[in-house]
Amino acid sequence: MSTTTTRGVAQPAPATASPARPRRGLRGNPTVNFWLFTGPFLIGLAIFVFVPIFWSIWLSFFDARYTVTPSKFVGFDNYVQILTNSEFPDSLVTFTVFAAFIVPTTWALSLGLALLVNRLRFMRAFFRSVFFLPTAVSYVAAALIWKMSIFSGVRFGLMNTMLGWFGVDNIAYLANPSPPWYWLVIVTLRLWIQSGFYMILFLAALQNIPAELYEAAAIDGAKPGWQTFRHITLPQLRATSTAVILLLLIAAYQAFDEFFNIIGQKATWAQTPLMELYKTALGTSQDYGAGSAGAVVLSLLICLVTLIQGKFMGFGRGEDSK
Repeated sequence: MSTTTTRGVAQPAPATASPARPRRGLRGNPTVNFWLFTGPFLIGLAIFVFVPIFWSIWLSFFDARYTVTPSKFVGFDNYVQILTNSEFPDSLVTFTVFAAFIVPTTWALSLGLALLVNRLRFMRAFFRSVFFLPTAVSYVAAALIWKMSIFSGVRFGLMNTMLGWFGVDNIAYLANPSPPWYWLVIVTLRLWIQSGFYMILFLAALQNIPAELYEAAAIDGAKPGWQTFRHITLPQLRATSTAVILLLLIAAYQAFDEFFNIIGQKATWAQTPLMELYKTALGTSQDYGAGSAGAVVLSLLICLVTLIQGKFMGFGRGEDSK
C-alpha cells in the first residue's frame, strides 16, 4: 500500500476501487437468457407452423395422392383443379353468406353487451364472467346441443316446443335448404360462443376512453346517449372495431366444427372452404396436392381481405394521418 506525507506524517493513500468484473453464467448473460426462454417456443413454432406451411406450398405443385411425399411435378394443375373442377368455389359463396350474417351481428352484439356491462355500478365482474363463459365451450359440444336439443326438428326440441305454445307447427331446421332455417342454427351458435370474447375487447377499450372527453362534450351541450356515442365513443373504438372485424372474418373463413357437426358432409348446399379441403385431402380421394393448393388459395384470400380491410378502415395508421 502506497503512502503520502502530510506535514512530515506518513499517511496511507486512499484505496482505489477495482473495476467490477462482469458477472458470468446464465444470470449475467442477457443473450443466453433470451434464447433460453424463447428457444423452446421458436422451435415449436418452426416445427408445427412454419415447416407445415412451406411443405404445404411445396406439395401443392406435385401430384400427391394417398401420400404426403411428392411424386410428380404438375405445376399449377392442382390450383386449376381446386378452382374449377371441385365445389371449392361454391363453398366460398357459402362463406360470403355466412360472413355477411355473422360479422355484423357479432360486432353489434359484442359492442352492445360491452356498453351495458360498462354502465353497471354493481356486479360488473359477475355479468362480465357470465357473458364470457360460453367461449370456454367447444364448438363440437355446442353444435351437438344446438342440433339435438334446441333446434331439433321433432316436437321435443326446445324451439319447436316454444313455437307449439303459439300454435306453430314443427319446423325441420336442418332437413333441407329451402327455406334456409339452418342459418338460424349456425348463426345463433356462433353468436353465443363468440360474443363474450369480443365483448371483453370492447369493454377494455371503453374503459380506456378518457372521461374528460364526455365532460367536455357535456359542457358544449352534447346530450348523453346516441349523440355522445356517435361522436365520442364510436370514434374512440375505431382501432378495436377494426381488430374485431378482422378476427371475425378470419374466424368465418375457418368455420368447420359447427358446419361439420350440424350440417354434415352430405349437405352440399352448406359447405365451407375448410370442409371442402377436408373432403379433398382426407376424404376418399386423399388428394393432398389439391388439398394443399386449396389451403394456399384460402390463405391468400385471408391475406387479401386483411389488406383490403386495413386499407379501408385505416388499421395501423397514426392519429396524425387520419
